[in-house]
Amino acid sequence: MSGVPAAKRRRLSPPPQTDAADSLPTKSHKASFLANAAKWDLEQDYEQRPRKLKKEKENGRLPVKTVDGWEAPTVVPEAKNEEHSDSFLGSGDENAEEEGQEEVVEETPKVSLRQQIVEAKEELARIASLVNEDPEEHIGALKTLGALASSNNATVRKLTLMTQLAVYKDLIPGYRIRPLSEENMTDKVSKDVRKLRNFEQKLVSGYQAYVKDLGKLSKPSGPRSYSEQTASLASVAVTCACNLLLAVPHFNFRGDLFQIVIGKLSMRRVDKDFALCRETLEKLFEQDEDGNATLDAVTMLTKMMKAKDYHFDESVLNTFLHLRLLSELSIKASYNSVDKVEDEQYAGKKLKQKREFRTKKLRKQLKENKKIEKEMEQADAVVSHEERDRMQSETLKMVFVAYFRILKARSQKLMGAVLEGLAKYSHLINQNFFGDILEALRDIISTAELSAAAEVDDDEESEEDEDDDDDDELPERNITRESLLCVITAFALLQGQDVAKAASTLKLDLSFFITHLYRTLHAVSVNPDVELSAKSLHLPDPHAVEAQTPSTNKVNVQTTIVLLIRSLSSVLLPPTALRAVPPVRIAAFCKQLMTISLHLPEKSCTAMLGLLNQVTKAHGRKVNALWITEERRGDGVFDALKPEIEGSNPFAGTVWEGEILRRHYCPTIREAVVGIEKNVLEAK
Repeated sequence: MSGVPAAKRRRLSPPPQTDAADSLPTKSHKASFLANAAKWDLEQDYEQRPRKLKKEKENGRLPVKTVDGWEAPTVVPEAKNEEHSDSFLGSGDENAEEEGQEEVVEETPKVSLRQQIVEAKEELARIASLVNEDPEEHIGALKTLGALASSNNATVRKLTLMTQLAVYKDLIPGYRIRPLSEENMTDKVSKDVRKLRNFEQKLVSGYQAYVKDLGKLSKPSGPRSYSEQTASLASVAVTCACNLLLAVPHFNFRGDLFQIVIGKLSMRRVDKDFALCRETLEKLFEQDEDGNATLDAVTMLTKMMKAKDYHFDESVLNTFLHLRLLSELSIKASYNSVDKVEDEQYAGKKLKQKREFRTKKLRKQLKENKKIEKEMEQADAVVSHEERDRMQSETLKMVFVAYFRILKARSQKLMGAVLEGLAKYSHLINQNFFGDILEALRDIISTAELSAAAEVDDDEESEEDEDDDDDDELPERNITRESLLCVITAFALLQGQDVAKAASTLKLDLSFFITHLYRTLHAVSVNPDVELSAKSLHLPDPHAVEAQTPSTNKVNVQTTIVLLIRSLSSVLLPPTALRAVPPVRIAAFCKQLMTISLHLPEKSCTAMLGLLNQVTKAHGRKVNALWITEERRGDGVFDALKPEIEGSNPFAGTVWEGEILRRHYCPTIREAVVGIEKNVLEAK
């Protein structure tokens, strides 16, 4: 027989009993159930039963003490999330969806704008301190700053832009970084070189993104989007660009910064950002030693002027007067050529220099010292004088290109600034350039004379031009000022050259300008605005930007009487080597000046008599016949309205105006008349 026990047979339930014995079968059934339960396989039955597993999260929290005692914190089970994880299949109910939505709202709580600004300040301070402590280790934080700069909060964006400005000013080295290609990045180099390359390339890429962001913010997309926030962001972007230009003009992407600044200067609206950009260029021109950044700026300025058809503010052109080449450059140039420096050659045999005795050891040491000095100059990147002169010569050529184009275009708004600029640059103008400039000045004066003859027609044409042009800031054309500036510029070109060479080589006929000046004396004397400039016909606005930030160079702001005295000084009191003024010319001008002094206001009359005092002191013998009637040398009649100076016959008249000016109410004028007569008597 086998060891396997025989299968047990199930015992059938007993048949139903009568009512009398109801309790007995129940008792026997329970006893049999308990007797057989021990033999059942309960574990297998429990394992095969279908059920849902619920994993409760471990309670890692500490108990909390309450009024009732210590209580363990309740843990929210995660089974609900697991049960409704397939809610996209439709197995979840509506209550579960509502709970999910409530949880999403709780994950993105609303933070006030003030709290966002506070948190942004803390984050920016933390990032800036990390980058400042170890730039090479935390150079990746520049991307984080770039991400913060795209915030929806305008204040946060402004703070980020200014933080980036401070960070980049500290990180940028004193040299230009060359962007490396992928092939160069894979070259085998040392660990330190690889670390430095990684730092430089990340710095350049982050700086490039920052400059591009400044360019986008400084230019609003359109007039509709130009709100207060966009205007303030644009102002901050322009401020950052200006600071970068002054702090790191040698670094990469300088052209992009120039586009931001010059793009702001091309606008007709003069505001604080415009004044800041103009002052930035002026400081850059004054501080630039090598002249490389200055050349780029002047080139872009000339292109902008031509693209705008010379419709821009006058102060932009006056930035050329801050160039260092005005005082440093000794080479003359024009708009198409630059003179070469002539080397002084010694004619004859050179004397043999006396040689100093040096030992072999001393010669060897001097040779090593020269080699070390040469290496130090290369390491310090010292700009040679030749390279600087070349840069400044190219810059000067671009300046003359801008000036000459404006002269040809006859821009009324810029004519005064151009003429005064040419007068400032007269000592740097090539003699071959004189003919073109003088021809342009003659055309301006001829146009002024024709305009004065047909004044009514010019008024109608000017009104039509104002209707056609939408520029409300275009001033009325002052023909007298333009002609006087032309005379000043013509004589400044002659006086700006070397006097010794100018007397022998230059043969310039300036009689046209002298005759025109003589014909305009009477018209200037009866001008009621003779003591006012083109910009002072009304009181200045105290809230204007120009009143708050005055310019250091005051160009085209001199009054008409000042321009007249400057012109007369150039004609009557030339330099010593060129003081060959005919007596007829001096006498004619002195007679006319004494006549117009009767019509001038007090201050203008005082200035005019002061000029006559200098003229009589220098040319007393030539003009004393006008004051002394016994020595009259002319025959005929003096004609004050004669257009030619020589045909006016000045020695046929006398200076009788002095007797009227002796009785003037101003004591300064009375003293000036006495001084003039004293000079004439002493010259006798």
